[in-house]
Amino acid sequence: MVTMLIGKKLAMTQVWDKDGNVQPVTVIQAGPCRVVQVKAKDGKDGYAAVQLGFEELPARNGGKGTARVNKPLLGHFEKAKVPAQRLLRECRLDDAKALPEAGATLKVGEVFDGVKLVDVIGTTKGRGFQGCMKRHKFGGGRATHGSKNHREPGAIGQNQSGHNIIRGKRLPGHMGAVRRTVRNLEVVKIEGDHDLLYVKGAIPGPRNGYVVVRKAVR
Repeated sequence: MVTMLIGKKLAMTQVWDKDGNVQPVTVIQAGPCRVVQVKAKDGKDGYAAVQLGFEELPARNGGKGTARVNKPLLGHFEKAKVPAQRLLRECRLDDAKALPEAGATLKVGEVFDGVKLVDVIGTTKGRGFQGCMKRHKFGGGRATHGSKNHREPGAIGQNQSGHNIIRGKRLPGHMGAVRRTVRNLEVVKIEGDHDLLYVKGAIPGPRNGYVVVRKAVR
């Protein structure tokens, strides 16, 4: 059975539970996802999986293709009889008998029916080049008269032997734009008619950022 869907982070809001307590939630458009390819364990791939596609690309060139899809990938979509998809992700399957057919549509109400906890995988916001205080939460130097290292990392080398910077030293550099997984988020509500999934708390990425939502593995 398929255990994940591709989605898009829409926004954060708040809902109230049965006891009247406010709950911060993130609204995710989970699916619908099209099955682009099916891999069987006894086939040439050697494992059972399905390739999912999300968000149909607009047709161009007389409806035969899109400007963002090359010919090999366009033939891949035509073989499955699905329109060109913006994003592709693969989902491994433990049960090889529950393989869906190529071209099928998976919705959030079917995949996450009765699921209480999910994991969300996304890419964090890019912050550009940042210093040690913002990137690594350094405390900084003294802010008193005479100090010349208010926001600097301090000594980074060695004084006696080696005379080099230790590998892995926390230094200024590019911050953000990395893959992150948030585990065990509580499913607050599912709106199957609108393909919406409400999870408690925050998830990585900006608005309209693409994420992968899967059933909690731990």
